[in-house]
Amino acid sequence: MTDETDDATQPSSTMSVARRLEAILLVVDEPQSLVSLAAAVAAPVAAVRQAVDALVEDYDGRAGGPRRGFELREVGGGWRLYVRAEHDDLVSDFVNAQAPSRLSQAALETLAVIAYKQPVTRGQVASIRAVNVDSVVRTLLARGLITELFADAETGAINYGTTDALLVNLGINSLDELPPISPLLDDGAEGFAGEGGR
Repeated sequence: MTDETDDATQPSSTMSVARRLEAILLVVDEPQSLVSLAAAVAAPVAAVRQAVDALVEDYDGRAGGPRRGFELREVGGGWRLYVRAEHDDLVSDFVNAQAPSRLSQAALETLAVIAYKQPVTRGQVASIRAVNVDSVVRTLLARGLITELFADAETGAINYGTTDALLVNLGINSLDELPPISPLLDDGAEGFAGEGGR
């Protein structure tokens, strides 16, 4: 019987737990406590603690292997994989050089509402689209396509507008070059679908 098979039949062995932890740690967005990691890999907390220590040593190059470009770090009472600080600039440059991914349909619709109705609040956009737009607005802000213009004096609601980055992406010089939207909207003269007459 090989070491690999022996290892697989002992779910609480340090190496087996460590491999399962790596799989979980690769997909988490937030630091995970030892207890939550133990639950995720179905192992005792003590075994998870031992496996975490082994992974930290391995990634730091103290277990005989190379020092990795990432590290397993404890932050706020939880564990998560992070890029090593000395590679922050490299990773940042790489991410920024990548072609931006396409916007989702929801993001495009929200961006269109803001472009045509600005200045407009998040609540007004949500009312027009009839869905919650919080995460979409955050995405558009992160992409630099919209910006916070001002806060409403009475309600404190933030009013949003588009940025020059949107103009550049659309290849136009000003919002005046956006096509008129009224011809694209149904004026209701035909009535609702399924109605017999006008």
